[in-house]
Amino acid sequence: VTCVEVVEAYVERIREVNPLINAVVKDRFEEALQEARQVDKLLSESPGDDYLEEKFPLLGVPITVKEAFSVHGMPNTSGLVNRRNVIATSDATVVSRLKQAGAIPLGVTNCSELCMWYESSNRVYGRTNNPYDLQRIVGGSSGGEGGVLAAACSVIGVGSDIGGSIRMPAFFNGVFGHKPTTGVVPNDGQFPNAQGVRTSFLCTGPMCRYAEDLEPMLRVMAGPGVNKLKLNEKVSLEKIKFHCMEHDGGSIFVSPVDKEILQAQKKVVEHLEGTLGVQVQRVAIHKMKYSFQIWSAMMSSKDSDGQEAQLFTDLLGDHGKPVWPLWELMKWLMGMSSHTLPAIALGLTEKLMKLNPGGNAKLVSMGKSLQEEMEALLGPDGVLLYPSHPTIAPRHHSPICMPFNFAYTAIFNVLGLPVTQCPLGLSSEGLPLGIQLVAASYNDHLTLAVARYLEQAFGGWILPGKV
Repeated sequence: VTCVEVVEAYVERIREVNPLINAVVKDRFEEALQEARQVDKLLSESPGDDYLEEKFPLLGVPITVKEAFSVHGMPNTSGLVNRRNVIATSDATVVSRLKQAGAIPLGVTNCSELCMWYESSNRVYGRTNNPYDLQRIVGGSSGGEGGVLAAACSVIGVGSDIGGSIRMPAFFNGVFGHKPTTGVVPNDGQFPNAQGVRTSFLCTGPMCRYAEDLEPMLRVMAGPGVNKLKLNEKVSLEKIKFHCMEHDGGSIFVSPVDKEILQAQKKVVEHLEGTLGVQVQRVAIHKMKYSFQIWSAMMSSKDSDGQEAQLFTDLLGDHGKPVWPLWELMKWLMGMSSHTLPAIALGLTEKLMKLNPGGNAKLVSMGKSLQEEMEALLGPDGVLLYPSHPTIAPRHHSPICMPFNFAYTAIFNVLGLPVTQCPLGLSSEGLPLGIQLVAASYNDHLTLAVARYLEQAFGGWILPGKV
């Protein structure tokens, strides 16, 4: 099989499926085919496979990239109407590294407006649909990536995550997604990029259909940062200390965990105990009940230099006039706003957060205490099993009725811990189930190893039947 044949197969698949799911918002098929021809030429002239494998570990692999990342010659709007004419003149650091490793970008994929909502819909590209049920969401903000991978339109993909934006789409679309330990993979070259304290919360990471692809992709994306991890250490699953938490303790802001998600998690526990002979420790971490409040407070806190967090309303005004959320809401009600309702709502809630500095300071302190508690619990050899989301992929527009459900993923951003989202088969309605695997900082190798194991046990990604 030639590289050109592989790329042509994926191009054909995207052309077949994308009219239904609207995941790829701009393609670069001609450039990709040209790059594939160069790969075939290189292979025909190569001194040997070992040399190529070492120099180009991803040679000829078709990839897709979240549109929020700069890919030379591609749009870089992040779903903001004012940026609809912005074309990237360079590559984001991770995109450059993937290209240098031989990967071939096929195009860029949809996201939510300014990457701050868990439905990938905006006024530039419209809405992306879940390949398992077109009436369901793909999640966000890396939702286009989740959908394109689930529909077998790409091999691996680039996502970013400040509140679950890799893991929620991976969960809703039945694929793997990894949020690395904070500070391992560079975030440069995406819009919006994190500033102030948020640089510690935003993570760029790999998304893919097969668990074994997470590690090689992470190695390339991290570059020299990979030395902070222990990816070369052999993992003995029998020696991992497994912990299990079924829900956040009953936050009033968040939906109860769906019975089928709980059942899937129970099957994982039974499998680990029955097959590996380990004892999975049930835990109840009280502070997790306040996950949404802790995330919100820490996201809006000052950094160690006293720098204020960037206002979302300032980002909404990028390449245009300042945005007043209340006025935008009035315009939206009359069908005259160029912004989405979730973006306007976030601008309004941002104002409210400023009204209680004392309460915020207590929540930030609680977050730091929770971080210490988690690191102590997990230690050098611990993995926590935790729901990826309280509900299975919701129907379009319904997240606005349960806006804080992303707290199940978001809490781990402010804690800085590595997390892998692992698919666990399909629900009774044919929608993906899954689980988060969490480890202590720099122990990404543990969650990746458990994800590979659970893929073997529970089947991993399942091709959607209708696309």
